[in-house]
Amino acid sequence: MAKTLTYKDSGVDIEAGDAVAAGIGRLARSTFGPRVVKNEMGFAGLFRLDYDERLFKRNYRHPILLACTDTAGSKLKLALQIKKLDTIGIDLVAMSVNDLLVQGAEPLFFLDCLSVSKVDSKTILSLMEGICLGCQQAGAALLGGETAEMPDLYASGDLDVAGFAVGIVDRKRLISGKDVEPGDCLIGLASSGLHSNGYSLVRKIIAKGKRDLSRHIPTLGRTLGEELLEPTRIYVKTVRSVLGHYRVKRVVRAMAHITGGGLAGNLPRVLPKSCQAIIKKDSWPTPPIFDLLAKWGPVAEQEMYRVFNMGIGFVLVVRPTFAQSILRQFKRLKQGAYLIGRIRPGPNKVIIE
Repeated sequence: MAKTLTYKDSGVDIEAGDAVAAGIGRLARSTFGPRVVKNEMGFAGLFRLDYDERLFKRNYRHPILLACTDTAGSKLKLALQIKKLDTIGIDLVAMSVNDLLVQGAEPLFFLDCLSVSKVDSKTILSLMEGICLGCQQAGAALLGGETAEMPDLYASGDLDVAGFAVGIVDRKRLISGKDVEPGDCLIGLASSGLHSNGYSLVRKIIAKGKRDLSRHIPTLGRTLGEELLEPTRIYVKTVRSVLGHYRVKRVVRAMAHITGGGLAGNLPRVLPKSCQAIIKKDSWPTPPIFDLLAKWGPVAEQEMYRVFNMGIGFVLVVRPTFAQSILRQFKRLKQGAYLIGRIRPGPNKVIIE
């Protein structure tokens, strides 16, 4: 009698997947708050918009839900090359929750979708630890996810991961950018480095120069690989702390998450068509990794600003009379913040001087 085929014969190990899922479940519970509804036997995660407990009640009079999705980009390929995946999960969360934050939203929950060639518990759990840490930093619950084993689609050792975040904001607190006007100030928040954009160019520079990722770079204070895998900064708690300081006045008029396209590509998205941003490029310290990449490429300065965040990961457009107060608040929160420019009349674009 011919041997009967099993799913495992095709490259998919159900038992290994179930074991990893149990480990992920334990990690996910570390992100749960009082709004997560227990649903261990369900096929979907449950989440309350409001607390029932009087002490913790957080009602939204006119709630608006926001949703974002993103990946960590080709930074993941570098992480696989170095065999260090514990920070990529933070990047994955950051890319979505920072986007939610742009409109003043509170992140509620996060979901991931992990696709692998073969279930490897050590690799997957390392990645999930980073996702849970990112959720904790954002104050979001890891409400669910999917791990798909697909040996016919992914080469051995390869994987991909996507993230999805849902947030909430009260209609009256929604930040749209429509009230931005000439004279408003630009406050830039320091990035933690490259964040998760421009890595196709980074990998090209590294390959061209045959750079050793394990080599210690004195100007960086660590190895090149460690610097390149520094996770994206999550701005949720610091920015929402500042927003919460102004319950009535509309002090922050617009915000932008500086991702692919840099300052010039992202800031115009939140400005009226009749306003332009003038940015002084010497108004903040540029992390040394950007100088190294520009030198090693070589990469022209204009291209550097077009591809990378150059040390500014998030921008707030604020009323000028409140700029110094906001800067002081970020200083107390230990978040690097700089007055990097102003808004003036003109066609919708960014001018970096």
